[in-house]
Amino acid sequence: MGDVQRIFYYHVPSAWTAFLLFLINFVASVVFLIRRDTKADILALVTAEVGVVFCTVVMATGPIWARPVWGIWWAPTDIRLNSTLVLWLIYVSYLVLRRFSTSSKTASLAAALAVFGALDVPLVYFSIWFFRTQHPSPVIGGGGYLYPAMARALLINWAAFLCLAWLVCWTRYRLEVVTREVEEAQALESLLEGSR
Repeated sequence: MGDVQRIFYYHVPSAWTAFLLFLINFVASVVFLIRRDTKADILALVTAEVGVVFCTVVMATGPIWARPVWGIWWAPTDIRLNSTLVLWLIYVSYLVLRRFSTSSKTASLAAALAVFGALDVPLVYFSIWFFRTQHPSPVIGGGGYLYPAMARALLINWAAFLCLAWLVCWTRYRLEVVTREVEEAQALESLLEGSR
């Protein structure tokens, strides 16, 4: 495939990282729905935001890779492509809901949407086993083969992407905690001033 094959080292680790972040979002959303834990809600929000960024990288690099290899930018009947697009749209909807809704039920509705969205992750991942698709068989865990040097480079890239995701999530988590503390302090101050 030549140089276009190098996109593989961005495309695949980005997908794996997005899947992991959406899994964390799912667990945090379930914990929030059960316990109403604010920290779980913040973790769910943060992992959805960063997961959407990595999923966007997947959605951008996929067609760039597909055009020279398959001869088309997008295969409209490919279940993996379409289910990934649906996954991306669900989590973008999640973020839009979190950003623009002012209801007291926003966090609960978003958590329910995240649980629903997480159901699409296994469909995306296993679609190449269950359906006929343009995507090749998986090279790891699916009977395919990857040269050891390529596998090493892929895993190093994934480790780097995981470190980047962790750093961004950690920074964004701390920012969200401080933002909520400031908003609570401002609301309390407004109440105290209003009662005078």
